[in-house]
Amino acid sequence: MAEINSPSVEERAAVHRALGDEHRLRLIDALVGCDRTPGELGSLTGMSSNLLAFHLRNLEGAGIVERRRSEGDSRRRYVHLRAERFALGIPNQSAPVATVMFVCNHNSASSQFAEALWRRTVGGEVWSAGLEPADQVHPYAAEAGREHDLDLVGMEPKGYEAVPTTVDLIISVCDRAFEAGLPMRGDKMHWSIPDPVGGGPDNFAFAFDDIAERIGRLRDRVT
Repeated sequence: MAEINSPSVEERAAVHRALGDEHRLRLIDALVGCDRTPGELGSLTGMSSNLLAFHLRNLEGAGIVERRRSEGDSRRRYVHLRAERFALGIPNQSAPVATVMFVCNHNSASSQFAEALWRRTVGGEVWSAGLEPADQVHPYAAEAGREHDLDLVGMEPKGYEAVPTTVDLIISVCDRAFEAGLPMRGDKMHWSIPDPVGGGPDNFAFAFDDIAERIGRLRDRVT
């Protein structure tokens, strides 16, 4: 019989304690679907830096959020909501999205994963592009795609000039592209996903799984 790994009573109690505060619930709402810096969270919620730090520590202690160092500007940290671990009772914030674009540094792995997954699971018009497009999709990315019945071999990395300038939603899937600025017009989200390029097959598998999980959560909010 397979072992089921579920949170202990103590872990669940810690989550409920952490969620029993309106400031922390505002932070969670701000992190739904989008990784943000503490500075962005302060601007969105109106919290002072001391108050924000206090509530983030509480959420981190309960395992609800985690901070990730930027791969672009190492001075930055992105706060990521670990919605996959607990049922957080996140409110429905659905909004229709007809056109989507995913961007990363080279358009050779993460944004290609995202485009292919979105096309298969959501449909509609979707593109991907890179700040500095590579010559081809990375072989490890193509291999990871094949393992999930996605054919990326024929996909060609593209620069920003080759995709529409206005879409409903732009999602950056690497820190470098996000921090360089996104010239397209539309609502923007950032997913702070480690760039697998330069790593081995496990790095690409991790990026694929992370993107697939995020798209699965976002799908129900935009369709």
